[in-house]
Amino acid sequence: ADYTTAIRLDPDYAEAYYTRGNAYSDLGDYNTAIADYTTAIRLDPDYAEAYYNRGLAYSDLGEYNTAIADYTTAIRLYPDYASAYNSRGNAYLYLGDYNTAKADYTTAIRLDPDYATAYNNRGIAYSDLGEYNTAIADYTTAIRLDPDYADAYVGRGNAYVDLGEYNTAIADYTTAIRLDTDYALAYSNRGFAKENAGLPYCSDYQRACELGKKECCEWYNDQCR
Repeated sequence: ADYTTAIRLDPDYAEAYYTRGNAYSDLGDYNTAIADYTTAIRLDPDYAEAYYNRGLAYSDLGEYNTAIADYTTAIRLYPDYASAYNSRGNAYLYLGDYNTAKADYTTAIRLDPDYATAYNNRGIAYSDLGEYNTAIADYTTAIRLDPDYADAYVGRGNAYVDLGEYNTAIADYTTAIRLDTDYALAYSNRGFAKENAGLPYCSDYQRACELGKKECCEWYNDQCR
């Protein structure tokens, strides 16, 4: 409401459109957010942050190619925009272009060597390319930079599973669960690793089912009851 009043008082107030767009995006109203970012860009064609956040909104809508175009413009306007490279990498990752995603994450890391999220995301790209040991190295760096990064533990656990190192994977999933006791995927994946390691696993599938993983409900009912 305050941003709208500011816009009424000054219709050319690009930052007010931008910040109102952020508020709409936080509310999950991505189309309205996009409209505000677009107006901000019309008023200030060099507004890199508006292009970047419009790209995020397009990504949230699953319009990854459109998002990539916005991230690319943000990068052209601000070549050191590490977050834009990381987010563009995410869009390429969703499109299955893992090598291009990996290149963007690498640039983000070069620009910000302490960018834990970029290491984690590059780990995902390496895993998708079947380069599991390299992925593990990236997940490990992400964990070193952010010891509470539950997603990185799950990603590293997944890579260990792909290498058949189930007990090591179980340890990573267990850490992720300690950090986030409602992490359904960590329970599900730990159950899978335990099953393959010949360890009791039903309680993990049961907990994952309780947290909304429907396939785990089926596995629990088929295998544990």
